[in-house]
Amino acid sequence: MENLIPSGGFKLCEQMELVEFPDKFVIRSLDSPGEAFSINRSDGNIETQIGDLYSGSQSKVSKIYGVVGTIRLLAGAYVLVITSQKKVGTYLGFPVFRVMSMKFLSCNEALRHSPSQEKRDEACFMTLLRTVESTPGLFYSYGIDLTLNLQRAFRLTEERASKPLWKQADPRFVWNRNLLEELIECKLDPFIIPLVQGSFQTMQFMLKDAPANITLISRRCTRRLGTRMWRRGANLEGDAANFIETEQLLELEGFKSSFLLVRGSIPLLWEQIVDLSYKPRLKIINHEETSKVVERHFHDLTQRYGEVMVVDLTDKHGDEGQLSTAFAAEMQKLPYVRYVSFDFHHHCGNSNLDNVQLLYDQISEDFEKQGYFLIDSEGKILAEQKGIVRVNCIDCLDRTNVTQSYLARESLNTQLRSMGALSSTECISTFGEIYVKFKTAWVEQGDEISLEYSGTLAMKSDLVRFGRQTLPGLIKDGITSLSRYYLNNFHDGIRQDAMDLISGHYTVNRYSPSPFQLNGFESFSYLPVASALLVGGLTLTSFTLHQAGRNAYHFVSSVLWAGLTAGLMAVVKANGRQFCSRPRLCGLL
Repeated sequence: MENLIPSGGFKLCEQMELVEFPDKFVIRSLDSPGEAFSINRSDGNIETQIGDLYSGSQSKVSKIYGVVGTIRLLAGAYVLVITSQKKVGTYLGFPVFRVMSMKFLSCNEALRHSPSQEKRDEACFMTLLRTVESTPGLFYSYGIDLTLNLQRAFRLTEERASKPLWKQADPRFVWNRNLLEELIECKLDPFIIPLVQGSFQTMQFMLKDAPANITLISRRCTRRLGTRMWRRGANLEGDAANFIETEQLLELEGFKSSFLLVRGSIPLLWEQIVDLSYKPRLKIINHEETSKVVERHFHDLTQRYGEVMVVDLTDKHGDEGQLSTAFAAEMQKLPYVRYVSFDFHHHCGNSNLDNVQLLYDQISEDFEKQGYFLIDSEGKILAEQKGIVRVNCIDCLDRTNVTQSYLARESLNTQLRSMGALSSTECISTFGEIYVKFKTAWVEQGDEISLEYSGTLAMKSDLVRFGRQTLPGLIKDGITSLSRYYLNNFHDGIRQDAMDLISGHYTVNRYSPSPFQLNGFESFSYLPVASALLVGGLTLTSFTLHQAGRNAYHFVSSVLWAGLTAGLMAVVKANGRQFCSRPRLCGLL
């Protein structure tokens, strides 16, 4: 695999030092002391010629692990740096790190001279930046590009060998692509680290005395980045929400095999706006471009992955059923894509993962033809993956993860047999300790992906671990469901704005109207007001009801307070959307 290693002499800075001066920040490489640049604390301008680093009076020196990028708001610039990291494993022999903490360096002294409204808006934007600092599931490597799967990287090896990592990367999966523009313009290649959002799991084990390694890496696409309720379906370009490429990489006795799966929201134009109800209604948006949107989405997948097979796990009744029917109707117009509908809840419920076998029986022939990518110790290609399975439910989280883990297990069995590690009658599930590790990796991957989209851990993880729902798992899913309700209704609007800002889907323009100015009713929105009204009304009703038996006055008071509380509940329900946290920066499409 030496030919997969960037060998053109390019070196990415690994150890860095942040030096703070009264007028500038200086970032320099400790590996190559000559590599350094400065950022003016007044206007955020970058200088690559910094002269004598210690000529001025410095106030603080600290170690950092990477420069994520820069962003300009109304009155200043901000530089995002990695302040702590954790090694989580290796990918093709190169160390992989998880971002544990990040920090924005403010270069906004011009803010002092800004008008009052601009100061207020800048403060709102800075609140969004603080949300960005705690973004979960970011991974990177100093030595190899994590955005490309093994099959694609192997094909591109010759032309990418000497390029900086950011030039090698697939822009779909570079989480900080928008933040890198100024660093790229200033030709600061040694400092430019592409970050991937998703999941990275690795497991080592002995299989019949042979050391083996499985790496599970998921790459989240940034084209329609967002939160569960505020990014549904596809945009007009055909980019689907929560689109994720998952690669299961197996290394055994010199062999390396890669198996790919993708997931993504149903690529129609649809929405599910939060309104305080437990399960908001799904709405399909009638648009003349709908068929073209679906076609664009699957044309892109076909160009990238080959033949595409769609596994739709949605229910066949209610709102989900209507959406599934509309999806199936559009898929009939694309004869080059196989569409398979499998009502997961009907067949599997919460009790029996084994019934996924019913789905596998339907698709096994085409699934096995798609295959996987396999090379030997000398880099000779022995097999290629010719197509891909695209799995979706409504959120593309819980049911999707259960089903993908099943397909990944079936592919792994085939790979191990082709390598001679398993006989034709053996399965990975017969090796108890190894199988537990495998299932744990898929559960933890599902948790990370769910955390990034919904704000909570995944549900139905018991189905992956044990093949059935357990009582503790049922309780955990109930708590998770309530947590999702709270976050979706009262927190995700801010989180969505932070994602739109950092990904460049929203462009800050000081000459545009403020996106944060609210009308009178909106200023009373969110959980505190809704909760105070209802809790206060219920408390007074309860108190007067307790006193009602003493005299007619307390009885009448109790009736009045009960009526008022019912009225308040009706007002809150009728204006549910106004009481929910919703994004201000970008529309739904």
